[in-house]
Amino acid sequence: MKIFINLTAVFIFSMLLFGCKANHNTSLTKASDKVVKGYQLDKLLFQDDFNNNLSQWTIETEPLPHTSVSIKNEKLRIDVAGGATIWLADKLNGNVLITYDRTVLIEDGVNDRLSDLNQFWMANDSENSEFFTRNGIFKQYHNLNLYYFGIGGNRNTTTRFRKYLGNGERFLITDRREPSYVLKPNHTYRITTIVYNGTTKVFVDDKEYFSYTDNAPLTNGYFGFRTVSSRQDIDNFRVYSLK
Repeated sequence: MKIFINLTAVFIFSMLLFGCKANHNTSLTKASDKVVKGYQLDKLLFQDDFNNNLSQWTIETEPLPHTSVSIKNEKLRIDVAGGATIWLADKLNGNVLITYDRTVLIEDGVNDRLSDLNQFWMANDSENSEFFTRNGIFKQYHNLNLYYFGIGGNRNTTTRFRKYLGNGERFLITDRREPSYVLKPNHTYRITTIVYNGTTKVFVDDKEYFSYTDNAPLTNGYFGFRTVSSRQDIDNFRVYSLK
């Protein structure tokens, strides 16, 4: 009987100890999430899980039928027949990390099209004191000063990274056409963008797609989701400052 009791006690103690270690390891895992590709997060600047409203965002869409930007199933749903840009209403400054989940939906929607998972960041308009003046038509953004990527552009045949110089010139930095760099339908991508000491990088599902060290870096500006003629979901948006 004593042996049975002692063995039971050892078993219970071992389980408790294992549980503590498991919880401890979980905490370590969560802490390690704060280091992303050699960059250490500092403060959480912006967060949106799209549970309530779009008060943090300014929406610019072409005035076309079958076009809406809304919250659906606790996600940002972009469902547009033409061009759309959804801007974070506040400017970003300095070294930052921007991350979110994004899915191009291909089912039976009227706007379903596997193309144009795009993004603007560090955007400025030197010609206008009021920034939010456009209605989603792509060429209206060509005179801005910003960084841009388009994943799966041109009907899912190109993936490009550009710097817009503010004078209408759109300087092409990277042009990828390999099948591994274009879009998959209904796949949720984790997009991470880093701006750090003159270099900007973009990771897609932890794979580095773009990297550019800029001799005249853009160190502040607006962030925007961009697309054209597609239906997409976005979730888990975060912006952190970097140490």
